[in-house]
Amino acid sequence: MTLFAHLAGRSPWLYRINAGSCNGCDVELATTACIPRYDVERLGCRYCGSPRHADIVLVTGPLTIRVKDKALHLWAEVPDPKVTVAVGVCPISGGVFRESYAIAGPLDRFIPVDVNVPGCPPRPQAIIEGIAKAIEIWAQRL
Repeated sequence: MTLFAHLAGRSPWLYRINAGSCNGCDVELATTACIPRYDVERLGCRYCGSPRHADIVLVTGPLTIRVKDKALHLWAEVPDPKVTVAVGVCPISGGVFRESYAIAGPLDRFIPVDVNVPGCPPRPQAIIEGIAKAIEIWAQRL
């Protein structure tokens, strides 16, 4: 890769979807945006406010019936190639809420999940590691 191509390459943008979270994972995601020790900008990432600008989608919380359609609509608005990261145990399995009448099911039943970051809530280091894996997958899909 030439120096110009390396410098001209763009960095991935992150977008967060709360699919019914208790906000434990969201607090840890805020840590990756605010505290320099865990800052995702050192990986070249930035959070964005619109799914249409995103490259990597971070989903927190179990997919609740009430939020399911909106969350799937937001995910569909993210342009391809996109990478989906399930942050926390809730989008992976439903967590402590898995037997609830209000849970639609694990996230991967409705959309493809590329990276799982387990934990309740996951530590900021684990989230950074999951985002780093997502960046690798995203770069391969370009």
